Amino acid sequence: MGLVNITGKDVKLIMVGGKGGVGKTTCASAVALKLAMDGRRVLVISSDPTPSLSDIFEVSIGSEEVKISDRYELYGLEISSDVVLAKWKERFGDEIYEVISSFANVDYDFVDYVGTAPGIEEEYMLSFIIELVESGKYDIVVWDTAPAGHTLRLLRLPHLFLKHMEAATKFYMNMYAYLERLKDAVRFKASKRSLLEIIGSWEALSERIVEFIRDEKLTKYLIITIPEALGVKLTERVIAEFKENMLKVENIVVNYVVKEADCEFHKMRKAMQQHYLDLLANTYKDTNLVILNLTPWEVKGMERIAGISQALFLTP
Repeated sequence: MGLVNITGKDVKLIMVGGKGGVGKTTCASAVALKLAMDGRRVLVISSDPTPSLSDIFEVSIGSEEVKISDRYELYGLEISSDVVLAKWKERFGDEIYEVISSFANVDYDFVDYVGTAPGIEEEYMLSFIIELVESGKYDIVVWDTAPAGHTLRLLRLPHLFLKHMEAATKFYMNMYAYLERLKDAVRFKASKRSLLEIIGSWEALSERIVEFIRDEKLTKYLIITIPEALGVKLTERVIAEFKENMLKVENIVVNYVVKEADCEFHKMRKAMQQHYLDLLANTYKDTNLVILNLTPWEVKGMERIAGISQALFLTP
């Protein structure tokens, strides 16, 4: 059992993940505040379908970046599905329409239909966040991700991302052999780029994203769980998927742990939790396991968030 260790000077992105209801947003907020207190310019961003950064910080946060603290360089952003898809359309819409309209007579609205493909939103979200990271506006971005089931889909990049882009055209998959023979001879109407060049640019973007999230100096992962069967099982699944995708989890926070058992109810709960704490400790011996005790109050406002920061990092 230790303290969170994710604040290396080269770290640019911290992804906070876990199943719903385990305290992801609380921990993401506490990490972001800790980094801001250390003098860094920090953006904490939530892509959860039901974001609660506004509730926790008691500040109105929406789809535009807003400063959360007068004292620290701490900013917040809650990004909705509509905003993500609008940004996706802005980035890829013209290219997708260029591809499709070269083979079929379709309206531009067809791009909106493509945007509803499963996984498009999650995949572009990662691209959007990395663009924010690389913009240089912030020293570090803390990402409160959607519940684990959604986040896991991100880890299948670049293949899933490219597959969806290919599915958007369909023609690429059907005519690949033919286009391979023609290569650069194939041109779009009034276009200077070939189909393969556009597809290649999508693939290059996917590869760049994967390279970024696999760079242990630039990207860190913080998994939040609880000492209960469902939390432990999902953590096992998440970390297994991370390993399959060559991503390393260095820190696991176990939240809502009963510290003092002062009644029969808490004695039984503490005994139950200890079983799962031992299981986590034995299973993830090479991972930093951090205990976050259950508190009698809800975490809202800077003072309470700072208290969680202190518990996670032993801040003076």
